[in-house]
Amino acid sequence: MTAWLVLAKAGSKRISEGYDDSPATHYSWDSTVPNHATLKVGDVIALWDSVELLGLSVIEAIEVGQGEKETPYCVKCGKADVAERKKKLPRFVCWNQNCKHEDDKAGWKTKKVTTYRSQHEAGWVDARGTLTAPELRALCVQQASQNSLRELRWDDFHHALTHGGVPLPLRVVDTARQVIAEGHGTATIRVRKGQPAFRKHLLEVFGEVCAFTGPAPVQALEAAHLYSYAANGKHHKGGGLLLRRDLHRLFDLGLIAVNPKTKTLHLADELKTYPDYAKLDGAPLTVSVTADHTKWLTKHWYMHRSNLSVTVIPGQTGAAETVIA
Repeated sequence: MTAWLVLAKAGSKRISEGYDDSPATHYSWDSTVPNHATLKVGDVIALWDSVELLGLSVIEAIEVGQGEKETPYCVKCGKADVAERKKKLPRFVCWNQNCKHEDDKAGWKTKKVTTYRSQHEAGWVDARGTLTAPELRALCVQQASQNSLRELRWDDFHHALTHGGVPLPLRVVDTARQVIAEGHGTATIRVRKGQPAFRKHLLEVFGEVCAFTGPAPVQALEAAHLYSYAANGKHHKGGGLLLRRDLHRLFDLGLIAVNPKTKTLHLADELKTYPDYAKLDGAPLTVSVTADHTKWLTKHWYMHRSNLSVTVIPGQTGAAETVIA
């Protein structure tokens, strides 16, 4: 398992440098950064601000593109080892050991770079108040590293979060890793071709009704796929229901599943500690579903409730009936 500690310090400065960050959803970097091409889908990404851990998630996708970047260089030696000071003057200092020139100005050049932007909203866990900067540095593979992208020792990092002074449950992160590895569950944040029409169709079929909780404002309802849209890129018949956004996310992660035989909700144990969610456990769907819906709900159940026994019995018409023990 690979995990990365990435620096999200001084957001306004990063935006001015062409980065577009939102810790809970996405993070940007480019090919000028060490380890830039090492991060991959399925890795854990932990964001900090050089003071404390902000949160962590699992990389669902990495958008790769091309761009240009303005970089400073030393006007004396011509090297690109120039740092801009925040308070002390002169403003720029060259870090080249053979130069160390200080100046009020720097040279600037434009270079082509490869850009990267992670998508990691689905498994996001806020972690403020859990680990400090010194604790995080101690958990890096290279503890003295000054890189913006640093590899973490995952087992030690996981243990520090789950057994520290402020224990942080990481079931959502662990589940997201499994779901992404299996090619399912990235529906939360993707902008898909045909998605507006798909949602419109569901509103026409079901009205302004969340399939788990009942009537809801249309603004709160999302078109939830009951299967992995990212895996096949199609809107299947009977493959969607309208869900409140929070329930959509929990369904994608498998923290809520639908028993395809009884058409009732089944919640993961950690959700039962929250009263508003606990009351949903065992509750029936609030809408009528078709055989196609049941087929997709069964696939979702198999993926996220494999510890519960399931028997498939041939039906009289050749269709299969699913029995959950």
